Amino acid sequence: MTHWSLAGRAASALAVSCALAAGVTALAMRWLPALPAAASGLAVTAPLVLWLARRITRPWVQVVRAVRDGIVSLHDRDFSVSVASAGDVELNALTVAYNSLGEVLRRERLDLYQRELLLDTVIQTTPLALVLTDDGGRVVYSNVAARQLLHGGHKLEALDFDRVLATAPTALREALAGGGDTLFTMEVGGEAQVYHLSQRRFLLNARPHRLVLLKQLTRELAAQEVAVWKKVIRVIAHELNNSLAPITSLAHSGQLLIQQPDLAQLARVFTTIAGRATHLATFIDGYARFAKLPRPRPAPVFWDRFLSRLEGTLPFRIDGPLPQEPASFDESQLEQVMINLLKNAAESGSKAEEISVSVCSAPPGFRIEVADRGCGLTADTLRDALLPFYSTKPSGTGLGLTLCREIIEAHGGRLSLANRPGGGALVTVWLP
Repeated sequence: MTHWSLAGRAASALAVSCALAAGVTALAMRWLPALPAAASGLAVTAPLVLWLARRITRPWVQVVRAVRDGIVSLHDRDFSVSVASAGDVELNALTVAYNSLGEVLRRERLDLYQRELLLDTVIQTTPLALVLTDDGGRVVYSNVAARQLLHGGHKLEALDFDRVLATAPTALREALAGGGDTLFTMEVGGEAQVYHLSQRRFLLNARPHRLVLLKQLTRELAAQEVAVWKKVIRVIAHELNNSLAPITSLAHSGQLLIQQPDLAQLARVFTTIAGRATHLATFIDGYARFAKLPRPRPAPVFWDRFLSRLEGTLPFRIDGPLPQEPASFDESQLEQVMINLLKNAAESGSKAEEISVSVCSAPPGFRIEVADRGCGLTADTLRDALLPFYSTKPSGTGLGLTLCREIIEAHGGRLSLANRPGGGALVTVWLP
């Protein structure tokens, strides 16, 4: 059965109404004067025309209202509203188009929800602590690891991040204040834990946000330490063999020379043996000093006098005023730390005038910064630089920074490494 369009029905109804009006008016004019006759015809046919018009346009009105309500629902992110099909061809096309749009939006929202659910599950189960803050410093998003590390497992969202950090360890606050990536040690649950901090700033919905990532490296470092000990055993075995093999050979040659004395050859044999023995003793002494580091003997030291003693060893400049109050540390041990740090800065490719040392008060202690404009530190170096026997130098022993960290931690302080904005490295030492 073919449906008439609404326009066709309206035209038919109008024609019928006009015919009725004409018929009524003609009958009235036969019995009444012209004006009363016309009025009588209009009075009779007007209600009929209005009734027919309302009846014909009612489906359009209903569909338009339903589509309007559906659009309001779409605006409110409710994609469940659909419009029933109508008998009219044009109305049916409109309802089909609206329902198709709603179905597409429903599927897209479901797909987006599933992706968000997957991403949130991954973020919430990762051991990496994640905190996202807005331009006002309030926490917008955090995961389980961040809540456990920073707020005893309680919710962080909508809290002021600086207030949350007020009860956090000093090492974490100082690392965050640096504004960049760094490696630091802080006490968690009564044990020293090593963390890698990453910070990124970006725009989200046209507003600046900051993303903070904290990764615990203690287990990785423990595994690295096992690998390092295996490496050091191989290095020591190699050095011992390199020295003992020629000594054994020369000792045998010396025994043969005794039977037919040749003083020049004997002198050469004993000189070579003494040289290899001295090299071996120096090699072992370097590792022994690291293993037998004496306990520090702190004493009051003024910073200007301490740094003036270093000026003759390696080139550097003092950045900013020095604290007037004295510090308390083992002067010889800290001098060894500073020489190692300045030597690393000089070997980084930095110009001498760009190597700087700054000291400032950081209650309840002092902060020392050694900065350069060299090649900086790679991600691997930042992670492994404080491990024993790790070195990026062909002839390095890998004990310099490790010895520095041992000395600083023996004083109750902390040592951290970071890259400088604009290039170069920054070593920060905090002493109580």
